[in-house]
Amino acid sequence: MAEQLTGLADDRALLGRTSTAERVSDILRSRIADGYFPPGTRLSEDSIGGALGVSRNTLREAFRLLTHERLLIHELNRGVFVRVLTVEDVEDIYRTRALVECAVVRGLGEPPYALENLAAAVEEGQQAAREGDWKELGTANIHFHRELVALAGSARTDELMRSVFAELRLAFHVVDDPRRLHEPYLARNEQILRALQEGDRERAEGLLSVYLGDSLERVVEVYRRRVGEDG
Repeated sequence: MAEQLTGLADDRALLGRTSTAERVSDILRSRIADGYFPPGTRLSEDSIGGALGVSRNTLREAFRLLTHERLLIHELNRGVFVRVLTVEDVEDIYRTRALVECAVVRGLGEPPYALENLAAAVEEGQQAAREGDWKELGTANIHFHRELVALAGSARTDELMRSVFAELRLAFHVVDDPRRLHEPYLARNEQILRALQEGDRERAEGLLSVYLGDSLERVVEVYRRRVGEDG
């Protein structure tokens, strides 16, 4: 927890003079999405509030917002914890991803597309793979899909998927072999990027649809095995 709190202290400057529960929740959501708080982690009001320099009431409101987004759960007399997802949660996350991400690609219109950020996410993944940092590769994969959604140019869609991608990070924490999960999709990210660079939306959507189906199958396989072990 000490490392996570140090990171939060670095985020304190983001709050500025007009700190609000919404801005605190933005920071915590990003930290969850980047893997700083694994599923099942108890979030200490005193420690996190101290790291961010916010009041207990502000922090509790931020926790409430993230509980509404299904990232946190409040357990009576025990505190607030990062949620541990179920298999059904994972399946629903991927249904939502398929609906939104494929629709974004389908609705791109005529090329060329603004793909600089998407290409940067691919490079980020390549760098993580070269360094053998498989957790960071998972983060890069999420960044790739976040930038893919951003191609729609819709703030509402970005906001919707922000929470979905944060939940996805919770799912990734259960995977016992992050390299096996993430490494094959780096090449697939490159294929999708290449298809879009060539202006072939239909091929990009087809690649993406198969990609998401395969990823769902792998993550659910791991979840079912872990649920059986924990039971």
